[in-house]
Amino acid sequence: MNVLRSTFSSLQNRNFRYFWFGQCISVMGTWIQRTAQTWLVYQMTGSAFLVGVLTACQFVPILLLTLVAGTVIDRYPKKRILLLTQFGFLLLGLAMTVLIYTKLVQYWEILAIAILYGILQSFDTPTRQSYVVELVGQKDLMNGISLNSTLFNMSKIVGPSLAGILMAQFSVGFCFLVNTISYFAVLLGLFLIHQTKPLASRSRQRMWSDVKYGLSYVWHQPNIRLSAELMLVVSTLNFNNNVIIPIFAKTVLHSGAQVYANLLSASGIGSLIAAFLMSYLSRFGLQRNIYLFVTAGTVCLQTLMLFVHTYWLAMLVMVAVGFCNMIFLNQSNASFQYSIPDNLRGRVMSVYVLLNQGTTPIGSIFVGAVMDIAGGIWGFPSCGILAIVLLIPVVFSQRKLIGSWVRGESVEQGD
Repeated sequence: MNVLRSTFSSLQNRNFRYFWFGQCISVMGTWIQRTAQTWLVYQMTGSAFLVGVLTACQFVPILLLTLVAGTVIDRYPKKRILLLTQFGFLLLGLAMTVLIYTKLVQYWEILAIAILYGILQSFDTPTRQSYVVELVGQKDLMNGISLNSTLFNMSKIVGPSLAGILMAQFSVGFCFLVNTISYFAVLLGLFLIHQTKPLASRSRQRMWSDVKYGLSYVWHQPNIRLSAELMLVVSTLNFNNNVIIPIFAKTVLHSGAQVYANLLSASGIGSLIAAFLMSYLSRFGLQRNIYLFVTAGTVCLQTLMLFVHTYWLAMLVMVAVGFCNMIFLNQSNASFQYSIPDNLRGRVMSVYVLLNQGTTPIGSIFVGAVMDIAGGIWGFPSCGILAIVLLIPVVFSQRKLIGSWVRGESVEQGD
């Protein structure tokens, strides 16, 4: 009983429960749509590169706008921002549903909606990340981060599997309809949250001054800076499953939508196991030695995918990839959020989101081009090999700090 209580301690907070359960339904709907959308574009175009362009269109706005969004998040109540972004997502989902059911959907329309989705996501994701501490407090922050990862990965398991079933039994358009309806759950959860004093600071500085101050803070904190350098490489190159897996399933495993969904779900199963593990370990604080281990694990596993040509071996490796990826993101998030001032949280977490999602266009276009030229088998290995090459100078320049992480020593943040 004590283990369960410590694993789910942050859910004892009423406001966080509303937020968490609303997100569970909404994020599941997002994964259903994301799976269906990637499959739809590949079926329409037959091009891995154009699938990569779709992903880039969704994440380029994050690259351009997230740092500015961080200053907005620190200035205004986060609940209000989330209500606006979630309602915007609902309207975009409805637009895609109508276009598909009326058979008017074209590739350029999907790209345009993806760009609008990315603009909203630039504000939504860092707001959700920084809102957790406002709902659960510093004491349960690590547990709240882990449970947020758990809900994401539960959705990552169930969402693609449901998408495969819905596409087979109904249609691609039905997946978009389900996602549109799912946004009502998170909107209801947000309306039920009651805060006596939402955190917001009315900064008198210019917005660009606030952006520069947030970047300076990240640069001068040794632990956050090393996490940022690791994320810059790993998030750019090793989180392109949505681009790689549909092509890998079709060209290497010679299978269709259900196998594509199964591989995404396998990654989600590994992530879910890791999420529950990190929820339990959250009471012991940051696990930086594990963080380094899974960083090495994820790039090596993707490199070894060059030798994977069978369905069950691919499923097994994807479970391991999902396990490493989840712990990497969990500990990256915790490294950024740990001991930062509340008035800087939006700006610092906007840097985290920029590194986590804003660099995706670079990786998705790179891997899409590689697979168009060399074939689907080179999707994962090309990313893994390049990541290893780019991590070598990071390890060399930060060897003293990495050594202290391996030994589990406490390293003070900079001034």
